[in-house]
Amino acid sequence: MRHSRRFPLAALVAAAALVLSACGGGGDEGPAAASGPVTLTWWHNGTAEPVRSLWQQVADDYHQAHPDVSFTVQPIQNEEFPTKVPLALQSNTPPDLYQQWGGGDEASQVDSGRVADLTSSVQGWIGGLGSMAQGWQVGGKQYGVPYVQHVVGFWYRKDLFAQAGITAPPTTMADFAAAVGKLKSAGIAPIALGGKDRWPDAFYYDYFAVRACSTQVLKDEIAAVKLQNPCWVKAGQDLQGFLATQPFQTGFNGTPAQQGAGSSAGLVANGKAAMELQGDWDPSTMSSLTDDKDLDSKLGWFPFPSVPGGKGNPAVLLGGGDGFSCTTRAAAACAGFLQYLTSAPVQRKIAEAGSGLPVNADAVASLKNESLKSVAEQTRKASYVPMYFDRAFPTAVGQALNDAVANLFAGQGNPEAVVQAVNQAATGNK
Repeated sequence: MRHSRRFPLAALVAAAALVLSACGGGGDEGPAAASGPVTLTWWHNGTAEPVRSLWQQVADDYHQAHPDVSFTVQPIQNEEFPTKVPLALQSNTPPDLYQQWGGGDEASQVDSGRVADLTSSVQGWIGGLGSMAQGWQVGGKQYGVPYVQHVVGFWYRKDLFAQAGITAPPTTMADFAAAVGKLKSAGIAPIALGGKDRWPDAFYYDYFAVRACSTQVLKDEIAAVKLQNPCWVKAGQDLQGFLATQPFQTGFNGTPAQQGAGSSAGLVANGKAAMELQGDWDPSTMSSLTDDKDLDSKLGWFPFPSVPGGKGNPAVLLGGGDGFSCTTRAAAACAGFLQYLTSAPVQRKIAEAGSGLPVNADAVASLKNESLKSVAEQTRKASYVPMYFDRAFPTAVGQALNDAVANLFAGQGNPEAVVQAVNQAATGNK
């Protein structure tokens, strides 16, 4: 779950009406295209406050501006989506609107025939989101819409770094290893990891691959879902070498990522660990897991360090985003609501909440957290931002990758087995 800080959602009703009347080419993109009243069942991953209330308020405001569109809002735990969505798409009553991360997951879901092709409905405004929206396309057609972009890097406690005598964020793997050593010497757990959920493990393999593989190899072989270049094995070898330094807290394989003060995010939030490799949502996640009102001022961010011997561009970042897809029952009304979510007034509120980097450029200036502003600037300068591999690959392939990487973290398997797992799952997926 990507949590966010509490903030007011005032005066959005009038803004919604203005935005929706101003956008769109022929006037058929919004809910006016729907015939009669409709109630949209909305599945999102905002299970905790304040995001839970935020999304409810957004739905209520939209309904007030558009009385024919009502909502049944159902928050669902983030980790449940990979199993709940495929089952729902096979049922007679899938949600009308549901959390969508694009990439291979979305492509797998499109095969169900229940995901709405939104191409014609969004063509009047989707261009304003730039290239980010392409990650929610399948075969050149728009089957989802992102509302925030995400970038993964290291969130760290500046106070704990200072306590360990670390004067600057590391930029190379050698610097990083030295920082880990200093933190250990100071009696501080260097890195918190939520290995119980597996996907945080995959961030490490992904980043070692991003540093080992050239940009062209990443683009070509991820798209082909066929890992052939030796750089993929090197990534696993680099990861194994990193794991040998024992940089994580005791019991990391059984620690959840975002649930409770004892999660990896909670450990950093409460000063029990110095850093965590996570997305830009991490500060808002942490804020709900601690009583420390000064947490934001204690957090800093730095990109994954450079790794020797690789062909990857150090300016490449790993990322993705959050979005939504519609199913076919009420696609026109659903598309109108997605237009509202990506409008500048709503995007500014999302940016102020720190729940992601806005996809609407007009809202970037509304980011309040100084570290998030740094992330946004780094993202703007990045030469390439590939999607997290478990999302970029088809669902079954992404799960196979996460499982194989988790085996490495558990001291089982080997780098070659990770590559084999992906390629074998890809063959079975065709």
